[in-house]
Amino acid sequence: MIQNNQQELGKTLWSIANNLRGAMMADDFRDYMLSFLFWKYLSDNYIKSAKKELGSDYPVNDDTKRIPLQIWYDNNPNDVKLFEDQMRKKIHYFIKPNYLWDNIAELARTQSNDLLDILYDGFKHIENESFGSSFKGLFSEINLHSEKLGKNYTERNALLAKVIQTIANGLADSGAEGDSLGDAYEYLIGQFAAGSGQKAGEFYTPQMISTILSRVVTLDCQDPSTGKKKRIDKVLDFACGSGSLLLNVRREMEGFGIGKLYGQEKNITTYNLARMNMLLHGVKDTEFEIHHGDSLANDWDILNEQNPAKKMQFDAVVANPPFSLRWDPTEETAKDFRFSRYGVAPKSAADFAFLLHGFHFLSDNGTMAIILPHGVLFRGGKEEVIRKKLLEDDNIDAVIGLPANLFYSTGIPVCILVLKKCRKNDKILFINASGEDHYEKGKRQNYLRDKDVDKIVETYQFRKEETRFSRLVSLAEIKENDYNLNITRYVNLSKDEEPIDLEAVTKQLKECDDKIEEARDKLNVFLKELRQEEI
Repeated sequence: MIQNNQQELGKTLWSIANNLRGAMMADDFRDYMLSFLFWKYLSDNYIKSAKKELGSDYPVNDDTKRIPLQIWYDNNPNDVKLFEDQMRKKIHYFIKPNYLWDNIAELARTQSNDLLDILYDGFKHIENESFGSSFKGLFSEINLHSEKLGKNYTERNALLAKVIQTIANGLADSGAEGDSLGDAYEYLIGQFAAGSGQKAGEFYTPQMISTILSRVVTLDCQDPSTGKKKRIDKVLDFACGSGSLLLNVRREMEGFGIGKLYGQEKNITTYNLARMNMLLHGVKDTEFEIHHGDSLANDWDILNEQNPAKKMQFDAVVANPPFSLRWDPTEETAKDFRFSRYGVAPKSAADFAFLLHGFHFLSDNGTMAIILPHGVLFRGGKEEVIRKKLLEDDNIDAVIGLPANLFYSTGIPVCILVLKKCRKNDKILFINASGEDHYEKGKRQNYLRDKDVDKIVETYQFRKEETRFSRLVSLAEIKENDYNLNITRYVNLSKDEEPIDLEAVTKQLKECDDKIEEARDKLNVFLKELRQEEI
């Protein structure tokens, strides 16, 4: 029932988005819509906590149309600092009453000329004061002075009043608050991704694929058949986009133990989406760290420790990096501690550079799952050298092939590579889930159903072998194939032809010949009666 309500909320907000979309460019509207949803979440959570903190001292509305918390602030000026410090200790942030969503919504409803100024100050307040200095630049892509919103202050104020009022009414009608807003946020990210084509790959991994990776990396490393790990201390996604993969791993570990989430994202807009997404899902600012930077350049200080004894290690690594990205390795790159044992990926495709980056920081008892194009399985040259080394070191645990056209950003089929440093199996599991029975075809995009995801994960967990779906393959066989991991070499989807019974076919042919001869004799009788030439 709760899940249905969350889906309905997502659909309601998407309907609002479609109705308002013409007012500004799609990407701009996405940023405003998601930022306002985030603002609403922070405000609701803050008010809920303030009520609990103040108890019977929390005021009710009066005739001044002030929101209750503003009344308390006005009546207790000497206690405000203490109250805000207490809120920061308990929920890690505070928001001044005039910047709470209810006040913003009221300004929009009354078409107040002060709305635009209050919005500007409110964004700055959340960025620079609410969380201390932890979230500077969170709304850096929001430009309230942009002419895209209107030619002058009045036009911009009127447009944003309309957008905010429509969103506020939709949220009020749905009774949305708390966790449901976080799920609605992710639903909207998915919908915006579906409509943005190639750009979608920058920030969104389809939910079903994200679920596969999350379920795989949370299984026990040495014996997945025993179920989930008891605890995961640190999780890394070095190309985290909007953060959905990290959140999925956290969700999978509910009821067990989960430590801190670490993400890295190069795109500034997407980086901010990820930070908001974390908070919207109830992850405290001390429970995650998202870095704005380039993973290939390894510009994150915490991952740049040269001393192996002090190296940061992660129990789970997940990633959906850009496919076959061109990059610029130098002579120094070969000395990089991430690549020195394996080699450097070619300039034309950074796929293995991303893989080796994440693999370097994987703990001895950790599991890594990464989405890559099929080319990494069979391309030669430098990539073959890296692939061979990973195989001979017994680090590749499974190769999972997925159907084509699952992503918004590309129609090519992709694979999931599962890597470990703690393997106890002497064979590599190949899963070919690209057959028509294992996904649902859509008009623009294909989809994995729940049963398809379950089948893939359970096959991996229990290392099942099934004709035309999965097979355990020895390293010796892979060596015979020149370290080529092309999935169809090991799991062919073609069905065997039924054997032909030559004796039965010969008998059928003889019977046909006998019938033909009998028919010819009858025909010749008629031809003779008609005095025609016989055949």
